[in-house]
Amino acid sequence: MKHLPRVHLNGLRAVEAAGRCGSLSAAADELGVSVGAVSQQIIKTEAQLGAAIFERTGRGIRPTGLGQQFIDRLSLGFQTLDAAVAMTRHDTDSVLTISVAPVFASKWLVPRLARYTRAHPETKLRLEASTDLINPDSSDIDLAIRVGEGDWPGVKSEYLLPQEVFPVCAPALADALETPEDILTAPIIRDANSNIAWDVWLKPLGLDQRDLVEGDSFTDAALCLDAAIAGQGVMLAWHTLAHDALEGGRLVAPFQQRARTRYSYWLITSENRQEPAKVREFKAWLRGEIAEMLEI
Repeated sequence: MKHLPRVHLNGLRAVEAAGRCGSLSAAADELGVSVGAVSQQIIKTEAQLGAAIFERTGRGIRPTGLGQQFIDRLSLGFQTLDAAVAMTRHDTDSVLTISVAPVFASKWLVPRLARYTRAHPETKLRLEASTDLINPDSSDIDLAIRVGEGDWPGVKSEYLLPQEVFPVCAPALADALETPEDILTAPIIRDANSNIAWDVWLKPLGLDQRDLVEGDSFTDAALCLDAAIAGQGVMLAWHTLAHDALEGGRLVAPFQQRARTRYSYWLITSENRQEPAKVREFKAWLRGEIAEMLEI
């Protein structure tokens, strides 16, 4: 690292923050210093580098061509440094950070977390609701729960639960659904963003989704569930989405048939770090909750 002594670290932080945030004021807020201090750090850094990183315009600053490449590299470097510092906290930190899809969190996980907290009062939970893929080695995420085929590279994937789908509806609509064929005449609630087609459940029964009638469409599975509870139609649901509504009698599953999709639930952790006790304990608790749900 023979080039690093040419510049001061605080100057590099100012350059990276200004480039990433897009303005001196935003960078100053993030770094907790004045706008003038950020500006002076950038000027000093440019002098030390012997190159212009930003262009000054009437609307503020803008990275030069070289500057943008420089800032991109700096951002990667600071992310790596941040991850290195975070690694030292994983074994001693009492906070367990979990990344989980918003629908799974709101409809299944969050209502059960009080039981985990009572069993493990020494651990504080922090949930990040996201469907993005995560890299535990370059973030502060201890554990992620994802739905997929389990083939994500660079992480440790542990099988948790298969995803099975089945129709659900409000009790008042269920009276008209005596056989699976009756689905073809019922209003259908569709998740516009779902990658699971109705044919997954219909085809094994000799039925075709092209024969379904039109119904309401939503871009979120949780909204589809709420619409089904309100009696707007029949939706294709799965265990962790509909279980609590089924248990509470707000929904019914009119047919016994379940169809397994090609997806499953997976626990995602680092394949490079030793697993701390807080992660092992949460995994064990989660598997227990899953087993209890499937027994009912």
